[in-house]
Amino acid sequence: MSPLQPLAPPPTKLGRYRQLSPRAAIHVSPLSLGGMSLGDKWDLGEMNKESSIKLLDAYYDAGGNFIDTANFYQDGSSEEVIGEWMVKRKNRDQMVIATKYANYTHNGNPDIAQRVNFTGSNTKSMKLSLESSLERFQTTYIDLFYVHWWDGYTLVEEMMDALHNLVVSGKVLYLGVSNFPAWLVAKANGYARANGKTPFVVYQGEYSILKRDLETEIIPMCQHEDMGVIAYGTLASGRIRTTDEENRRIQSGEGGRSLMRPDWQRRPEEVKVCDGLEELAKKIGAKSIGAGNVPFPFDLLELKKNLRLFVFVSMFYLVAIAYALQKSQYFFPILGGRKVEHLLQNLEALDITLTPEHIKFLDDLNPLKLAFPYNIFGLQGYPFVFTAHAHLDGIPHPTPIQPAKDS
Repeated sequence: MSPLQPLAPPPTKLGRYRQLSPRAAIHVSPLSLGGMSLGDKWDLGEMNKESSIKLLDAYYDAGGNFIDTANFYQDGSSEEVIGEWMVKRKNRDQMVIATKYANYTHNGNPDIAQRVNFTGSNTKSMKLSLESSLERFQTTYIDLFYVHWWDGYTLVEEMMDALHNLVVSGKVLYLGVSNFPAWLVAKANGYARANGKTPFVVYQGEYSILKRDLETEIIPMCQHEDMGVIAYGTLASGRIRTTDEENRRIQSGEGGRSLMRPDWQRRPEEVKVCDGLEELAKKIGAKSIGAGNVPFPFDLLELKKNLRLFVFVSMFYLVAIAYALQKSQYFFPILGGRKVEHLLQNLEALDITLTPEHIKFLDDLNPLKLAFPYNIFGLQGYPFVFTAHAHLDGIPHPTPIQPAKDS
C-alpha cells in the first residue's frame, strides 16, 4: 500500500493511539485491557482459557494494543494465556504488554518451600519474577514492567539500579510503579535522574468517581515527573451501579463482587454519588445499540446469521469511564470484565464529551477531602498569600485529549 493513500479508519476508537507519557513515546490504546480475569486458575465467574482468548481477540480486533496483567494474576495463567494467544495470532510486536513483580508468582507449586525471596521489591524477587513472566509470555522482552508495591524496606537505590539493568539488557523497555506513596516515587525518580538510571514513566493506582484519592498527590506528582497514569477500578469493582440494579441483585440473591470488600452493597455516600451520576447520564441521554451498529466482527461471539442481539448500554457506566479519561492529559483506564459484549459497550465511553460543567457536577458529588497543607494552600494555582498582593494570570494546565469526531 502506498504511504500516500488515505488511511482507513480504525475499527473502533481503541485504534486511535496516544503517547503513554511525556517520558515514554510508545503509543497505546486509550483504554487498556485488564488481565486479572484472563486465565483459568481463579474462580472469577465464567472465565476459562477459551473465554479469555475470545476477550483478547475482541480487544485486538477492535484496535486495542495495550494489555495489563501481573505475575500472580490467576496464579500465572493470565500471563500464560496472553502468551499463547500472541503466539497464535503472531502479533507480539504489535502489542504493548505490561506486567508487574513483587507478589509471589508460584502459587500452587509444592516444590518451593522457602518463598521469602520470591516476593517483595528486592533484586532477587525482581529477577525471578521477570524470568517467569518472559517464559509464560513466550517473549524476549516486556514493554512495561511495574513494581507492584513497596515492601517497606528495599531502598530506592537498590530497586532503581536493578530495574535500570533490566532496561539496559533489553528485557524491559519502560518502567512503571504501582501503589507507591508519591514521596517514594519522587525520591526514586530523583535518584534515577541524578545517577543516569532509567526512571519510572507511569504510575498505576486505583481511581474512580467513588475513589478520587489520586488527585491529591499522585496525579500532581505524575504531572511534575512527566509520568502517565494508569487507573484500575474505574467502575469501583462493580459498586458504580444504579439503585434499580442494586435492588434487582438484592431481590434475586445474586449479590455483587466481594473480592476486595465483603460488603458488596453500596454505602450511603456511594449511593449519593451514583444517584448524581445517573442524573447526569439521563441528561446526556441513554441509548441502546443494536449489534449491527457496532463495527466489530461478530463471528467471535458465535452468533448465527439469523440471531439478532440487542445490547442495551446505559450511559451511566460510560459516563463514569469518560469522567476518568478527563482527569489528566496522560490517563489510561483499565477495562476489566469477562464478557465480550461488556467490553464493546465500554468502548462507547470514548465517544462521550463531558463539558467543564459536567466535570464540576461530578466532582461535587464526591469532593476531595484535603489534608494539610492542601487544606490551606489548595492543590493548584497561586495560594491566597500570593494573590492577596498581586493580580496574577496563571498558566493553565494541559487539557486531556477530547473524543475524536472523525471515526
